[in-house]
Amino acid sequence: MVEFVGAGCGAADLITLRGKRLIEEADVIIYAGSLVNPELLAYAKSDCEIYNSALMHLDEVIEIMKKAEVSGKTTVRLHTGDPCVYGAVREQMDRLEELGIEYSVTPGVSSFCGAAAALRAEYTLPDVSQTVILTRMAGRTPVPERESIESLAAHHATMVIFLSTGMLDELAKQLIAGGYSADTPAAIVYKATWSDEKIVRCTVGKLAEEARKNSISKTALITVGDFLGDDYALSKLYDKHFETGFRKAEDV
Repeated sequence: MVEFVGAGCGAADLITLRGKRLIEEADVIIYAGSLVNPELLAYAKSDCEIYNSALMHLDEVIEIMKKAEVSGKTTVRLHTGDPCVYGAVREQMDRLEELGIEYSVTPGVSSFCGAAAALRAEYTLPDVSQTVILTRMAGRTPVPERESIESLAAHHATMVIFLSTGMLDELAKQLIAGGYSADTPAAIVYKATWSDEKIVRCTVGKLAEEARKNSISKTALITVGDFLGDDYALSKLYDKHFETGFRKAEDV
């Protein structure tokens, strides 16, 4: 059995209870060493075999899973955040299905959630934005042309941009070309929920400058949108004049 486990966004105590239990029970752990907090490995058994997938390619990862399966061992594949976002997890699951190896997925706290917590922000503010776009810049790995930063920026929704901290000059250009003004609120969240977390609040036009000033070049999320501002409407859910299935509206 292979258990894909979301390690959470940084702090070791932000893993789910299920995820922690699976790590404790695992005979083999393959973890994304470039991003997963190594403190999580302290939950593992003393005789657990541990492999760092940052040093491996896909075939090597699958080979370890195959050997563990033949030996009747349980493998935990520990991914950063939640495996469903930039986790390269589908290709692993497809290979396991071809091999007839059972697997399960345990979700984790994604870094975009950790960033919101660090910012003390709500991405979906009434009358501001009800849509969150998770995306990244095209780099060594391409992005479909229809999903360019410029085209997505035209929606003026909340944007959370992964894997793009080293391209902030170009990111800002594309955001502005798509319709955001240079003074649209933005924030750089470096290693959200880690002990060395850093938050830099700025504007779209100042993203690259502020990143350089704070020596941030990787392991950060970029958040963009008016959800970072101060103007928004109160929710209808808790409006005393708004009737719900649980509460009668008070008279105006």
